[in-house]
Amino acid sequence: MRRKIVSAEEAVAILRDGDTLCCSGFGSNGVPVDLILALERRFLETGSPKSLTLLFGGGPGDGAEAGVNHLAHEGILKRVIGGHYGLVPKIGKLALESRIEAYNLPLGVISHMYRDIASGLPGTVSRVGLRTFVDPRLEGGKIGTRTTEDLVEAVTLGGRELLFYKAIPISVAFIRGTTADPEGNMTMERETLTQDVLAIAAATKNNGGFVIAQVERVAERGSLHPRRVKVPGIMVDCVVVAKPQNHPQTFAVPYDPAFSAEVRVPLDALDPMPLDERKVIARRAAFELMPNAVVNLGIGMPEGVAAVANEEKILKYMTLTAEPGLIGGVPASGLNFGAAVNPDAVIDMNQQFDFYDGGGLDLACLGLAECDARGSINVSRFGPKLAGAGGFINITQNSRAVIFVGTFTAGGLKIAIEDGRLRILKEGRARKFVGQVEQVTFSGPFAASVGQKVLYVTERCVFRLGADGLELTEVAPGVDVERDILAHMDFRPMVRDPVAMDPRIFRPDPMNLKDALLSISLVDRMHYDAKKETAFYNFQGLQVRAKKDVEDIREAAENLCRSIGKKVAVVVNYDDFQIDENVVDDYAAMVKYMTERYYTHVSRYTTSAFMRLKLGEALEQRGLSAHIYETRQEALESARPRTAPEARPA
Repeated sequence: MRRKIVSAEEAVAILRDGDTLCCSGFGSNGVPVDLILALERRFLETGSPKSLTLLFGGGPGDGAEAGVNHLAHEGILKRVIGGHYGLVPKIGKLALESRIEAYNLPLGVISHMYRDIASGLPGTVSRVGLRTFVDPRLEGGKIGTRTTEDLVEAVTLGGRELLFYKAIPISVAFIRGTTADPEGNMTMERETLTQDVLAIAAATKNNGGFVIAQVERVAERGSLHPRRVKVPGIMVDCVVVAKPQNHPQTFAVPYDPAFSAEVRVPLDALDPMPLDERKVIARRAAFELMPNAVVNLGIGMPEGVAAVANEEKILKYMTLTAEPGLIGGVPASGLNFGAAVNPDAVIDMNQQFDFYDGGGLDLACLGLAECDARGSINVSRFGPKLAGAGGFINITQNSRAVIFVGTFTAGGLKIAIEDGRLRILKEGRARKFVGQVEQVTFSGPFAASVGQKVLYVTERCVFRLGADGLELTEVAPGVDVERDILAHMDFRPMVRDPVAMDPRIFRPDPMNLKDALLSISLVDRMHYDAKKETAFYNFQGLQVRAKKDVEDIREAAENLCRSIGKKVAVVVNYDDFQIDENVVDDYAAMVKYMTERYYTHVSRYTTSAFMRLKLGEALEQRGLSAHIYETRQEALESARPRTAPEARPA
């Protein structure tokens, strides 16, 4: 059996001039530092390998010197293809100065490309990137004058306009995990993320390439639990045990057990944000959160939304996610972005983008760096600074609703919040609302054409995207529209009759956002999915105190069912549902009335054992199905569409 445990120097000796190197790592999470440093040493000592193509997704670096920034030497790189450049500024500098060929492609596209390369496909087809700088009719994702080859092509398939991204065959892959055995089987139990290491390894091996795994320890052959093995040994050519200092969990912390789900953190221990412009913006954005929503929060300013949601005790009513594969919990901030505490699940990044691209996001909250009159956003490139798109394009083009958050001006802005009013003490040096964005990372006209809900939230006002561009809809108390808003914009938005931003945003006390979040109108709590022939009732947090409440529910449900015109299956969410004892019988009678007239089948669910018992008994006494499921999935499986006669009016 070939010996797979080797030194870093022995491993990187495999690289040849002109190879394509793929490096894992999402930002500062899980970067194979030991391998990168060994490659840098080899090049500085021997001048080889040179003219490499570097492929990465999440920009493995620390925003300064670490990670693949170590490869920013003249000669070692010929071409770079990356998703996010914000944390690899030395690579970005080479690209902007046209000292290398360089491309910026959407992070989700690169993530999916690994799988497509492994499958032997010529490239990746996606609608992601249309009408942005990635579109070949704009810039084609090219950076600098030295970059001439077209990697992106506009195509039409099945009558749909799409983009085709050419595959990039991988010669050598640097991946990272926690434990490996002598056969190369690798686990990732102490990592913050699983990233795309499996897809990268498969893509490299199926291209005849060489996979090098950096780990922190080696286990005996056969001792690793097969379900914990993330990358099988058949895809790994050699294993390098890293020096401890070259294997930090992130570039911010050597190791935090909360980031690897070894411990759960009491969220009450997290400090609330101070009441400044960041908190004002995060608070206003938090008003857009919805029960049961799946939400993506970007890096930077959007991170405050999670802090506000935690402070307002509403995190349990929704699911926060982040593009590298985090589902649930609280996303970390700063250099730890990409990690999370108390997540429900951590999946591979390409699978997360499957979910995102297919419409799984209800709401996305991302940064606002530059905006023009038509609502287009630039967060990817600013003169001598190359941030890159990262997952921004995937997320904004596919989320049902998008909120862009940021201060109204940048560079030295100072505000005061006094007696619930906002006062501008010093204006920022740079305008964010400009005549034309430097680069289109989000296309306002494209979003408007598909009817996407888009808000632009600042500390002093809120804009909404309409068919004709931006409209000023809300103004902070104490702010003068002409003096504090319009005078600092390069264009004039539509101004009709803006209302005042909610005064609670500007006071130090908690906003009691839970009450507002759960006080949803009954009409908004009920909707019909024609494809599934199922009505969904979201009664989460609903309080039924009197007979009038019961009658209101019946009226709303009956109006919906009459509009459908036939009997349908119904799924009801009873999580945190509250009902007084004196109206339980009335409620059960109302349910029986609706069931006999309008429903083919009813599936109910709640995580509350008490509610399942209490409501179940009341329904059983009325001769109705008393079973209440514990999970939504169980209820959905029970509510299969059934052919039904037309409903008759009551």
